[in-house]
Amino acid sequence: MEALWKQASRLKEQVARQGVFRQFGGAYGNSDNAFTDESEVKLHQRLEKLYLSTRAAKHFQRDVVRGVEGYIVTGSKQVEIGNKLCDDSQKYGIENTCTSGNTLSKAATYYGKARSLIEKERGNMLKAFGTQVAEPLRAMVMGAPLEDARHLAQRYDRMRQEADAQVVEVSRRQNRVRESAGNGEVISKLEAAEFKLEELKSSMVGLGKEAVAAMAAVEAQQQRLTLQRLIAMVEAERTYHQKVLEILDHLEEEMVSERQKIEAPPTPAAENYMPPPPSYEEVNGMFASTSTDQSVNSVDFFLGEV
Repeated sequence: MEALWKQASRLKEQVARQGVFRQFGGAYGNSDNAFTDESEVKLHQRLEKLYLSTRAAKHFQRDVVRGVEGYIVTGSKQVEIGNKLCDDSQKYGIENTCTSGNTLSKAATYYGKARSLIEKERGNMLKAFGTQVAEPLRAMVMGAPLEDARHLAQRYDRMRQEADAQVVEVSRRQNRVRESAGNGEVISKLEAAEFKLEELKSSMVGLGKEAVAAMAAVEAQQQRLTLQRLIAMVEAERTYHQKVLEILDHLEEEMVSERQKIEAPPTPAAENYMPPPPSYEEVNGMFASTSTDQSVNSVDFFLGEV
């Protein structure tokens, strides 16, 4: 019997609450105690979507910052290694211990200078990553506009819960009015509860609009500035690769030129030069003017071919 009585009481309270929902223009009213007024429902849904959007963008910005910071740490180590290789190459080029030439020494010097320029460009790129990407995004993640907008949304949510609880209070007061058979004190308390509910509803709608406006502004800022920082990162990396390509092209020309000096055949010395012997036809031409009736005995030499 007690269980049946409790169930009947819950049903009675639910019916009374539905009456309150209808009385206040359907401002509240589904089984989840959420608001069913169309404009308020849209406001609440809009705020929820904005909250999810700004939270996802904030997490993405944080991931980009962490990735860029890791890239800077790794790149700084690469700069250190590259500068050490630069010093070693230039040291070998200056010492020039080779006894048969200086071609490799020159090539090592060229490489050391080019490596120094490359690492300088890498350092510029990493600096741009820090100042143009990581720092602005970190400031946005920790910035006041986002936190202020989130606080407004949280205040709206708390006020919404308070208004929902006030609906329950109004339904209880209405039950007591019906049971008290027109008791003036009970009626006055019901009127006070209804007035408080109206105030909560008005304040909640105003706060909700303010929170939506703030969250929408933050969302637009996140989308715009994050895209700008990504473009800045791409441009910095593209500039780095373009300059490195120019340096490497020039370095290759210098090193190939030194290699050609080694591979080119030596030119013969002028004092050791001997002209080639005359051809068979040239020698025969020397005797082309000799008359056919000239005695062979007058010729004291002859030409033969083996």
